[in-house]
Amino acid sequence: MRALRAQISPHFVYNALTTIASFVRSDPARARDLLETFAEFIRHSLAARGDYVPLAGEFRSVEAYLTLARAVLGERLRVQVRVAPEVLPVPVPVLALQPLVENAVQHGVERSADGGLVQVSGEAEGDVCVITVDDDGPGMSPEHARDVLAGTAEGAGLALVNVDRRLRAVYGPDHGLVIETAPGAGTRIVLRIPRFQPGVVI
Repeated sequence: MRALRAQISPHFVYNALTTIASFVRSDPARARDLLETFAEFIRHSLAARGDYVPLAGEFRSVEAYLTLARAVLGERLRVQVRVAPEVLPVPVPVLALQPLVENAVQHGVERSADGGLVQVSGEAEGDVCVITVDDDGPGMSPEHARDVLAGTAEGAGLALVNVDRRLRAVYGPDHGLVIETAPGAGTRIVLRIPRFQPGVVI
């Protein structure tokens, strides 16, 4: 958990605060709204709390992050978030989702000259909650994706590795991250989390 919290990009924090400052004189109402959004994002990401939160809390953190990212990137970042109401109460590990979305923005959108689209969804499939994070960026080879999850990919951070290992530790070896990607085809990250798991409570 400490490693995941340390992964919060100082570059993103700096850009978010600089963007907020730019609105202080020209649009104080927007500056205030963005500052409140930033506070919510930091509260969820850094506050000391239990091991699990409702999926609704993770989606609130994701929406706060995306609001700030859109303020920084402008029209280069397009966003779609869809979540089925029946999965909102499902308990999930803290910071299971936001690092995946940040990864999609950093590696899928910021690296494309024209920006891109990030889609986040959550739905129920029987007793399983399926969460997907898609971007239409440059993608990668399946071999590189395997190296990313193994923590051996050159230049890659450890956020995905940490999320993958936490999921496997909590839910078993069949519930790690799945990365679907190919060069030029974007990237999809899939989480399949049991809606009811012994010992996983808020």
